[in-house]
Amino acid sequence: MPGLNPPQSEAVSTLTGPLLVLAGAGTGKTRVVTFRIANLIKNGIQPERILGVTFTNKAATEMKERIGSLLSKQKKKLRPEISTFHSLCVKILRRRITLLGYPAHYLILDRGEQETIAKTVLREIRIADGQVKPSELLWQISTWKSKSIRPKKATSTAETDKEHLCAIAYQRYQKTIKMRGAVDFDDLLLLTEELFQNNENARQEEADRFDHILIDEYQDTNQSQYEIVKSLSQDHRNLCVVGDDDQSIYAWRGAEVEHILSFQKDWPDAKVVRLQENYRSTGKILQLANKLIRFNKNRYEKKLIAARPDGLDPPILQFPNETKEAEEVVFSIRRRLQEPGIDPRDIAILFRTNEQPRPFEVELRKAKIPYILLGGQSFFDRKEVRDIMAYLKVIAVPSDEVSLLRVINTPTRGVGPKIIERLVSDSIENEQTIWKTLVNADQLEGLSAKAKETLSRFVKLMKRFQKRFETENLANVARDLVLDINYKAELQKHYHSEEERELKMNSVEEVINALSSYITRNPKSSLIEFLQDSLLDDRDIDNEKDDKLKQNSIALLTMHSAKGLEYPEVYMVGLEEGILPHRRSVETDGEAIDEERRLCYVGLTRAQERLNLSLCLTRLKWGKARESHPSRFLFEMIGKADNPADIKNQKKPNKRNSSRPKRPTGK
Repeated sequence: MPGLNPPQSEAVSTLTGPLLVLAGAGTGKTRVVTFRIANLIKNGIQPERILGVTFTNKAATEMKERIGSLLSKQKKKLRPEISTFHSLCVKILRRRITLLGYPAHYLILDRGEQETIAKTVLREIRIADGQVKPSELLWQISTWKSKSIRPKKATSTAETDKEHLCAIAYQRYQKTIKMRGAVDFDDLLLLTEELFQNNENARQEEADRFDHILIDEYQDTNQSQYEIVKSLSQDHRNLCVVGDDDQSIYAWRGAEVEHILSFQKDWPDAKVVRLQENYRSTGKILQLANKLIRFNKNRYEKKLIAARPDGLDPPILQFPNETKEAEEVVFSIRRRLQEPGIDPRDIAILFRTNEQPRPFEVELRKAKIPYILLGGQSFFDRKEVRDIMAYLKVIAVPSDEVSLLRVINTPTRGVGPKIIERLVSDSIENEQTIWKTLVNADQLEGLSAKAKETLSRFVKLMKRFQKRFETENLANVARDLVLDINYKAELQKHYHSEEERELKMNSVEEVINALSSYITRNPKSSLIEFLQDSLLDDRDIDNEKDDKLKQNSIALLTMHSAKGLEYPEVYMVGLEEGILPHRRSVETDGEAIDEERRLCYVGLTRAQERLNLSLCLTRLKWGKARESHPSRFLFEMIGKADNPADIKNQKKPNKRNSSRPKRPTGK
C-alpha cells in the first residue's frame, strides 16, 4: 500500500472487527476509505458483500471511481454496494415496505407536496395560520423524525403550546401521507429503522447481504441512521466508521456527535486509529485551529500535524462596520487577483449566516469580479419541472392527489375551481381517492356534459400513458407526453419573452434527458424508481455545489456549505459574538457553543495557503449602528482566553487594526 503513512496503513490493513478511524480535516480520509475497501476485496471478500455508506451522492460516486481505479480488471466486474443512507433505505423499502402497511409502489414527497399537505392538515384541525405556519410544522416534524420520535410519542415530548399543536398535526399529517401511499424524506430512515425493530426476519435477511460495512462521516449520523447501522452490523461485527468529532456541525438537522464519541462504549473491542497528519493547510493555519478546538472538552484527544511548511500568519482585520469590511475584503481580493497564478476560483469568503453576503455581493459587482453564491433555486423547484414531474407522478401513482390537482388543469383544459371543489368534496364524502372519483366522474350529478367530457379525456390521457410507460422506452414516452399536452403552448401563454420561453422549455427537455440517462444506467428500472431516485438527487446539496464551483468565480458560502471543500485562500468574515458563535447558541451555551466552535474550526481548516479573519466594531441592527464584540473564538485561537465566556472586558484581539488591509506579510 504505497503512499500511505503509518496510521493510514494501520486503518487500511485492519480488516476485521469494529474499527473507529478518527480522520482529522485534510488527513486523507477518502484515500483511507477507498484503500480499505479495495484491500478487503484483494483479501478475498466478495465485493457485493461489502457495503459503504456516505452522506452525499457525490461522495458515493467518488468512492466508486476511486475503488475501481485500485482494482484489477477482473475484480472490477463485481462492485461493492456504495450508496447514501437514503438510497440504501429506498432499496430496502422497495423490497419490504409492504410489511409496514404501505403499497409496494410508494412515492417520496417533495418539499412542495409536503407544504400542500401541511396546509391542508392545519386547516382540517382548525389551527390558525398565525399559530403554526406550514413551514414550522414541517420543521418540527422533521426534527422529531430525525430523533426517531413517532407521532404518539411527540405528544409526550412536546413542551410549548406550539409544539403541542404540532404534535396533534403530526398525527394527522402522517396518517394522511400513509393513506396516499407516500413517504417523506425523513420517513425513508424512520421506516427502515421501524422495519428492523419490528420484523426480525427482515432485519436478519437485510443484514445477511453484507459481511463488511463501512460508514463515512459517522459524526453526522442521526438517531435513525445510528440504529440502522447497528441493526445491519450487529451479527458479523465487521463495522468500520470514519469521521471526526471535531467536525460535527449538523445538530440542527438531527446529527448527534455522541454517536461517534460513544463508539467504544457500543463496541468495547473496537480498535481506534487516529489520522492527524494534515496535507491541506499550512502550519500557521493549523496552529490556530488546534488552539481553538481544544476548548471543547467532550472530544477525542488529537492534534492536526502540518505536513506542509508554516506559511503566513493569518491576520485578524478589524473594520468600523460591515460596509467597510466588505469594501476592504474585496479590495484585498482585487489586489490578489492582479498577481500571477491567482484565479477567482482560488478564493472563498466564508460567513456564518445567510444575511451576511449582501454587502460583499455589492462590492464584488462594483469591482466586476465574478462570484457565485451557493443556495439558489433547485432545478426540481422550477415550476415547469414540477409540472412535468407531477404528470409523471400521477401516471405512476394515481393516488398522489397533490400532483393530480396540480396537473388536472395544467395546461388549461377547462377544469375550473368549482369542478375541482366538487371532485374533492365527493371523494371525501365517499372516502375514496380523487382519482377514483375522477374515473367515475360521468356519474357525478350537477356536472355539465362538457365538464364530464373534459374529465373523461383527461382520464383517458393518463391511462393511455400509464400503459405506454409499462412497455415502452420511458424517455420516448415522456417526450410524447410533453407534446401531447402541448406544454409549449402553456409556456407561450405565460411568458412573453422568447428567451424566457426557451429557457423554460430547456428545463423541460432536461427532465427528459435525466430520464434517458437514468434508463441508460438502469435499463430494467420503472418510472416509479426514476421518480424516487430523482428526489434523492434533488435533496443532495452537492449537486448544486458541483455545478456552481466549476465556474471560475469567487465563492461566497456559509461555513456549513464549505464542509468538504478547500481553497488556497479563505476570508472568514463577521467573527463577532452573536454571529459566530450565533446569538441562539450564546443564549443557550453548553453543547450549542461547542458546535459553533466546531463550525469555526471547519471554516479555518478550509484554507490551504492563506487565511484572513475579520470582524466589525459596529453592525447595523434595525437601521441603527450597534456595538459589536469580538468573537470569543478569536481570543481562544490566539491564546488570550482564560475565561472564554467573559469576553466583553478583554482587550480586542488586534493583530492588525486597518481601514485598508495590506497584502498579508506574515508579520
